[in-house]
Amino acid sequence: MRHFGHLAPEVRQRLFHQEPCAFTADSEARLLAAALGATLYSPATRPRLADDILKQAAHGVISMVLCLEDSIDDADVAHGEENLVRHFADLAARPGADLPLLFIRVRTPGQIPDLVRRLGPAVRLLSGFVLPKFTGERGLPFLEALESAESAGGRRLFAMPVLESPELLYRESRVETLEGIFRAVDKYRDRVLALRLGVTDFCSSYGLRRAPDMTAYDVQVVASVIADVVNMLGRADGTGFTVTGPVWEYFRAPERMFKPQLRQSPFLEVQAVELRERLIEHAMDGLLREISLDQANGLLGKTCIHPSHVLPVHALSVVSHEEYSDAADILRPERGGGGVMRSAYTNKMNEVKPHRAWAERILLRAEVFGVAREDVGFVDLLAAGIPG
Repeated sequence: MRHFGHLAPEVRQRLFHQEPCAFTADSEARLLAAALGATLYSPATRPRLADDILKQAAHGVISMVLCLEDSIDDADVAHGEENLVRHFADLAARPGADLPLLFIRVRTPGQIPDLVRRLGPAVRLLSGFVLPKFTGERGLPFLEALESAESAGGRRLFAMPVLESPELLYRESRVETLEGIFRAVDKYRDRVLALRLGVTDFCSSYGLRRAPDMTAYDVQVVASVIADVVNMLGRADGTGFTVTGPVWEYFRAPERMFKPQLRQSPFLEVQAVELRERLIEHAMDGLLREISLDQANGLLGKTCIHPSHVLPVHALSVVSHEEYSDAADILRPERGGGGVMRSAYTNKMNEVKPHRAWAERILLRAEVFGVAREDVGFVDLLAAGIPG
């Protein structure tokens, strides 16, 4: 699989200075964590789940979560499990099918070994489990169950804990909770692919819901949690983890708000009328602002609940030619001793030692999402990927 692999080769050549790399579910964890991109959630109870997975993969989805937790009714859990087992068997019977990275979001630790056992040989299609409402105390049984299931199933399985508990949100318990989370995930570091932020649950604790023209960073009580999670769990010193961006709840912008902004929005520099009309159906200004703020705050990838969110997340994840030029220059071997130099674009100073960690992250992102040609921007990438 590869990002933008659903585009024709000649289209990718036109868009990319450096094309996204190819990888598999068995690639190294560091690469897979960066490559998650827009992780699309789907209820595990969907009647045509196997076909839905194949359809989304054909449209550029790289990672999916099949949910047995909050997205389905309590009474439907057993049916969801049966549905998962049946459709994994269906997918396993389709040789050569292109599949995304598949994860199952469970409710209890016991579901992990039970599902691995019931999946049988089809477990080879599974990349891991998403662990809900993760804290140090509640999370350890999930991680222990994952370790046991991995041994029994003979398949490498990753964990993606979801940070969404009230203890993490409340100021008086936040630091202690973050310290407990760190101890748990550090113990199982090789199995933790990424940490996911459950912002909807954070908002729920205060009866809040952000409007479609606002981002998670406009809700201060939520923004403070994101900052502290990155501070303690997302450090670039080798102790941190990949932290993914929060879910965007809206999948169609109100026309009265969206249409007037299309010309002047700094996030949608749209010039062609026909593209502008198609963007009304496929993108939202608030989502694009939030993706940009995710990246500025150290988050990589995003939880998505609608297929229309996937392309904007991936298009904004492509490294610009300018970013790539700066990062490559900073990491040149002869720069090892430090120093400061003017960028090749002659619009900024690159300081080798302070900017090294940033440059390393940029080159990792460039490897999995590619580098745009000098004259290619977000709108070009978005337009190329819109069906029709």
